Amino acid sequence: MVSSLNFALKSDEEQTAIIYQFQNFLNSLDFSLEIVVQSRRLNITGYLDKLKDLERAQENELLKMQTAEYQKFVRDLIAGGAIMSKTFFVVVPFTLVEIPGMPTDKKKGSTTEPTEEQFQRAKSQLWQRMEFVALGLRRCGLQCVPLNTSEMIELFWSQYHPEEAEVGYYPEIPPEILE
Repeated sequence: MVSSLNFALKSDEEQTAIIYQFQNFLNSLDFSLEIVVQSRRLNITGYLDKLKDLERAQENELLKMQTAEYQKFVRDLIAGGAIMSKTFFVVVPFTLVEIPGMPTDKKKGSTTEPTEEQFQRAKSQLWQRMEFVALGLRRCGLQCVPLNTSEMIELFWSQYHPEEAEVGYYPEIPPEILE
């Protein structure tokens, strides 16, 4: 997952520096990347429920009215248009074909199961690629965080079940999958 920056608020010199740094980063890659932008309708039901609880608990009548008006303002703002959150991801691919010495099944045109040593080497190379990408993006002013298993499951779930994800529903993940 990659942070964002407000490019439009940067000075002309800063914008030029960011563009050149990003260009240098892209030119330094010897593998492909995929940049994914996920837009989701923001679910603020919990926030509105919390405001309603605050309104009920408020003893000062003026503050109670202001809290109610603020709730109405937020509801009207949301009704006027969808409030979206954007999340940015950089996908760093790695295929079994890239593993040195990986045997292939010539009849099927696919690779066979890698040995533990080949798998560990591939995993190490993938982590090196991810660190290289993170360093290049840091030079552009962006921060990167690799996703863990549950975060990846949530990401894929939300891609294929956007309505459920919008209201905050995610399936229970068995603990053995997360290991």
